[in-house]
Amino acid sequence: MKRENDNVLAGKIAYTPRSSCMPAGIPAFLMFPVVEPIYFIQTPKEVTMIFEGDAQIRRVYLDVPHSANPKPSWYGESVGHYEGDTLVVDTIGLDNKTYLDNFRTPHSEKLHVVERWKLVDNGQKLEVTYTVDDPDAFHQPWSATRQYRRVQEPMNEEVCAENNQHLFDYHIPVAVKPDF
Repeated sequence: MKRENDNVLAGKIAYTPRSSCMPAGIPAFLMFPVVEPIYFIQTPKEVTMIFEGDAQIRRVYLDVPHSANPKPSWYGESVGHYEGDTLVVDTIGLDNKTYLDNFRTPHSEKLHVVERWKLVDNGQKLEVTYTVDDPDAFHQPWSATRQYRRVQEPMNEEVCAENNQHLFDYHIPVAVKPDF
């Protein structure tokens, strides 16, 4: 983190998973800018969340237990159930390739995130409260809350060039002196 913060302070562009089209992981998925919506598709067995910004997808499997040994992955294994009008999502099996936030806060593969999604303000907002627990990264669990306003609009297509390594520095040649 120090190296990355020093680079930003020196004027370099900050790396974010989105700037190189990499999956955000959890809970960073919840911290995307609210200027682009998250779409929800629900069936009796699954809730699918799609972030419009670059079509990142999360799947939450309903009313099933966690696997005995989930293979670590970008979004881990998310299982959920309803407690009244609240969707409770429990995620484990996250690999350590992702960060917790846009400050590149690292985590270990012991990361465990529990989210509680519910409609508030007469259904005009969706609120998620999430708790992050990682005994190898934090002294104690911590929680945060995020609200999204409800919108009804078609999903726009946005293409993200996978493995964008240049991060806005495309090595475009620049003349030392004008050639005209």
